[in-house]
Amino acid sequence: MITLENVTKSYESGQPALNGVSLHVKKGEFVFIVGDSGSGKSTLIKLLLRELKPTSGNIAVLGYNLNRIRHRQIPKFRRNLGIVFQDFRLLQDRNVYDNVAFAQHIIQTPGRDIRKNVPRILAVVGLAGKYRKKVTQLSGGEQQRVALARALVNKPQVLLADEPTGNLDPNTSWEIMNLFEKINENGTTVLMVTHNREIVNAMQKRVITMKKGVIIADEEKGIYKDED
Repeated sequence: MITLENVTKSYESGQPALNGVSLHVKKGEFVFIVGDSGSGKSTLIKLLLRELKPTSGNIAVLGYNLNRIRHRQIPKFRRNLGIVFQDFRLLQDRNVYDNVAFAQHIIQTPGRDIRKNVPRILAVVGLAGKYRKKVTQLSGGEQQRVALARALVNKPQVLLADEPTGNLDPNTSWEIMNLFEKINENGTTVLMVTHNREIVNAMQKRVITMKKGVIIADEEKGIYKDED
């Protein structure tokens, strides 16, 4: 599903954000990416979304060569990806239903299908009764559920998450993580950047640890390690 081969990403100043990273993620895996700030985690997510291009090395996601993909192909490529951020990135002036439907409008889903798909995915994330609420009326956990529903409504093959529990209290964080695990069990590949040590250690998924732009550990059923 995801392959990086000797990928380096350099910015104009400082050391490379990624430095010779190679990584393979198979269909259906659940992978945590951990490491201190500045270790290259967010750069990795941006490369996988094709928001950035690598300085060197090769990246392939879902059969697309991201080094060679044409600009006009990028929207089609991204339809296969779901993305969830720490800060939710919802449309503040719209209600729950319209926030999720927005993702369907982007890919020109027929209206009759949107009217079926949006209630279905809101039920999955436990928001079936709140579709008319403005997002400003929701708790942080509920807003993250809306963001998750929006990421899932187009049935992505890969779900990328960048600190999805970073702004949530512990109990709500676990509720969100249980949803991610349920989604993964239904076949969606999940790649998640997180600083949440408790969640990583408890869930016993594959854990990739990064430091200063390189992968220093990659373990099945891993734990959140302190960097040496």
